[in-house]
This record gives sequence, structure tokens and C-alpha cells, in this order.
Amino acid sequence: MPAWRFSLVVFLLAGLAVLLIWRVVSLQLLETRFLQNQGDARTIRTQNIPAYRGVITDRNGEPLAVSTPVASIWINPKHMQGLVQDLKPLAKLLEMPAASIQKKIIDNRERGFVYLRRHMSPEQAKAIMALKIKGVNNQQEYKRYYPAAEVAAHLVGFTNIDDRGQEGLELAYDEWLRGSEGSKRVLKDLHGSVIRDIDQQREAESGKELTLSIDMRLQYMAYRELKSMLQSSKAKAGSVVVVDSYTGEVLAMVNQPSYNPNNRNRLNPAHMRNRAMTDVFEPGSTVKPFTVLAALESGKYKPTTLVDTNPGYIRVGKKSLLDPVNYGVIDVTKILTKSSQVGISKMALDIDEQSTWELFGRFGLGRDVGSGFPGERAGQMPSRANWRPIEIVNFAFGYGLSVTPVQLAQAYAVLANGGLMQPISLLRKDQQEQGVRIVNTHQAKQVVAMLKTVTEKGGTGTGAQIATYTVAGKTGTVHKVGSNGYADDKYRAIFAGMAPADNPRLVAVVMIDEPSIEMYHGGEAAAPLFSKVMADALRLLDVTPDKLSELKEAVAAKPELVTGGRKSA
Repeated sequence: MPAWRFSLVVFLLAGLAVLLIWRVVSLQLLETRFLQNQGDARTIRTQNIPAYRGVITDRNGEPLAVSTPVASIWINPKHMQGLVQDLKPLAKLLEMPAASIQKKIIDNRERGFVYLRRHMSPEQAKAIMALKIKGVNNQQEYKRYYPAAEVAAHLVGFTNIDDRGQEGLELAYDEWLRGSEGSKRVLKDLHGSVIRDIDQQREAESGKELTLSIDMRLQYMAYRELKSMLQSSKAKAGSVVVVDSYTGEVLAMVNQPSYNPNNRNRLNPAHMRNRAMTDVFEPGSTVKPFTVLAALESGKYKPTTLVDTNPGYIRVGKKSLLDPVNYGVIDVTKILTKSSQVGISKMALDIDEQSTWELFGRFGLGRDVGSGFPGERAGQMPSRANWRPIEIVNFAFGYGLSVTPVQLAQAYAVLANGGLMQPISLLRKDQQEQGVRIVNTHQAKQVVAMLKTVTEKGGTGTGAQIATYTVAGKTGTVHKVGSNGYADDKYRAIFAGMAPADNPRLVAVVMIDEPSIEMYHGGEAAAPLFSKVMADALRLLDVTPDKLSELKEAVAAKPELVTGGRKSA
């Protein structure tokens, strides 16, 4: 072999050795950071740490919405193509056909993330991960649970599967309740399974707690009574709102029909409405006290002012307005006691209609209460430059305008609070706000005194009486609007009132939609329900009865009231 060939081979081998040594040095010393980054990019991943959604409670701390830890199973179809392992054990634990899992793998072959099942118990997820199937992973999440179920569903609302508020206060205060997710770095193997946690980059921040104004004792009681009443009367729907007249806090707000937010498999969208906040109706005779108050403010009338209602009807334009009987000459108080259409019409036509309209507006009718509840309706107040006589009288006794139950409750709370308006609140108030003066205290108390007679013997609302408390309130019965105008056989029955009447603590509004045609008047359908709800609410709040002397006299006269009809020994 020629010497140059030998030298060339030696040179090439030596050069190759040098290149190998240089590459080793380069990899170990010069390119360490680059290679480390490349390795990390293939094995280290950042995962979100879910935040705990804030708890919703009633005013006394009873939980209404809580989050519980769950696990969701997902797959990486790219890692499962051509999988030969039996999927039946996985399908059994997931409670789904193996063919469905195989179809998801095939249909999503280009994707790296597909959910198999959301919100399983941690124990179920642990059993699935123990199968050690390539490409199957789990992630921690939270699921919302509602201990009060349908009783508080309309107010609390619910979240979707991703824990985002969808209805009610869950939606209104979603950002407050949600918190912020954290993140951590994890080491994964070739198949995408987590081997271990490396470090935490950002700590998850839990959502804030939300304390509602409602008292679940009152909420349960009101819901029970409303549901029972609707079942017995075969009514279409109904609402009850109970408000603390001192603070404006809503202590109970219930509707029927309702739904269970924990089980929404057969959810009827019509049952999801918080009717007390979103449904508007003509309030009928329940606004007559405000027309009377406008008359008192005009200076032309006092509670004892006489009004001639003869001959029992009044002709306004082409329409005749009737009373059930001819009441003759009666005072303003009796006009409210008997809910005289003729008396209210004559008073409304005698005073400035704009002053009546302005007073209704002062009491919050025709505008939302500012609670921030999603979908809250404002109702409607007519606005006219020139009022026809029939429009004046219709407006005076509650037609031609629309309100929600909570608006009507706010208006009556002003009367109960001596003319001061406290903002309606669905959240607990830790400090009482300073109310806004709407009317003077003397005239507000005069109207309340007149409303007491409505529930006394001879009034239209005797069904609202409570044995141990005085009650002031007003009945309302209105025709519903149909496709061809007002329907002759469909009504809304309403009662709005307060107790104890001499120093009102609570205000309640009851609205029954399409009660039985045999008992459709406000005094028959709504007033008895008001009595039950208000009596239990006052007892639960330990409000001192103001009719003890009358009760003692009644018991002395009829001992069987407390002995159940049995003779005492």
C-alpha cells in the first residue's frame, strides 16, 4: 500500500475522532441549555390549577351553593391510534359503550384533547387511571352543588359544566365568585401521562363568598305554602316576596313552578324564570292606596272626607264602572275598605292626573329596583301629555301600567317604613342605609291605618287576618290579557300587605296566576296565602304580637280555642 494512502486513512480516522470528541464536548458543555430546553419542551407541560368557586350562603350562613372536587377523564387520540388494548374495562368504568370510545379515537385522530366524561367522583377517576391505558388522562375540576335545590333555584341560579354562572346570582356575581386559576409545571412521559409535579408557578385564588339577604327558614316556609296552594287551586303559577321594611332586604323570594338545579336533564326553560323579578302584570286594586295618597297630598281629601258613589256606578266616556253594590255616600277610608271603583274614579278625576302619575313614579313603579338581577324587568308606566278621562280612572285603579311583584313589595315597604324608601337588596346589608323620603310620615301612616280596615270585618281582604298580629293590606283581582283583549275567564289574584300594622316589620306580596275560577279574587286566592306566610315569618323572626289583648279576651270568652274543644278539668 502506498504510504500516502496509509497517511490518508490515519488522518481521516484521527479527524473523525476529533470530531466525535468535539461533539461530545459541545453537547455536554456548549449546548446544554439548548438541549435542556428541547427536552423540556417535549416532557414538561404547564397545567392549570382550578380555582374554588366562592360559596353562596343565606343571611345566617347556611350554604346555598358549594363546589365539590370532581375529576374529568380525557384522551389524547394521537396516542391511541391502533390501540390493541381491550377498552371494555374502561368503558365499564365510564358507563359507556366501548364502541363509542373507539369512535371518538378514530373521529378525533388529529386532535390532542377530547373529553370522555366530565365530573366523575375522584374515586371513579382513580380506578380508571389504575388501568394505565395509553393516552387516557384525568384533570381535577369542581362541580357546583345546591343544597336548597328547587327552593332557592330562581334566586341563586346555576353554573354550567365549566363552572361559569348561567342564571340568577351565579351569573350576576360570576366574576366575584369565580376567583382565578393557578398553574403548575408537570413532567410527562412519552404518552402524555403525568409522572410528577415539578413546581407551582401561580397559586389558585379562590372566589369570594356571597351572602344573600334571604333567610332560608322563611324561604322554605314560603315555598312550601306557595306550592301547596297552587296544587290545591290548580293555578298556573305564583310568586311570593317577603321584604324587611326597615332595611329593604328580601327575606324570601319564591316562585312556582320551579326546577332542581342539581338535575337539569329534563329542564323546562319556562320553569327557570324568577317570576318575582321578571314577570310583569297589571297590579289592579293594589295600587289604589297610592291613588288615595295622591288625593291626600292634593289637600282636597282626608280619610274622613265623604264621597258620593250613588247610584253604584259611574259613566266615564263610553264605559260604565260598577261597584258590587251601591255604597252610597262613604268616606275615603271606606272606599279602600270596599275597594270602590266608583269612589276611586271620582277622586282620580277630581285631582291632577299628573300628580298621581308622579307619585306612582316616586314609589318605584315602572322602573327596576336596582338589584342587579339578570333579566329584571322594569315594568311600564304610561306617559301622556293629555289624559282621557277613561285613561285617568283606569290608571288610578291599576290598569294601563305594569309592575313586578318585587316592585310592588318595594312600594308597600315605603308605606310600612313611614314614607322612607330603602333600596331593595338581594344581598345581606351589614349596615342600614339612610332611606330616601318619598312622602311625609303622617300621610303614609294614614294610608296604612286605612289599609287595616281592608283586612277587618267588612273589608275585601279578611282572609289575610292573623290571629296574633294586625294586618294592613290590599287585594287585587285583574283580568289577564289574551289574544283578543282582556280574557273573561283568566285572572291574576294579588294581595300586598304588611304586619304588624301599627309598626310594620315585614311586607309581603302574593301573586297567583290563573287561580281556580271558583276562587279567583285576591281576597280568596292570595290573601289566605299571605296570612300563612306572614304569620310563620313573624313567628320565626320572634316579632312581638300586637293583638295579645284581643286574643286573651277571645280565649276567655271561648276556652275551647286553646283546649281544642275539650272541657278542661
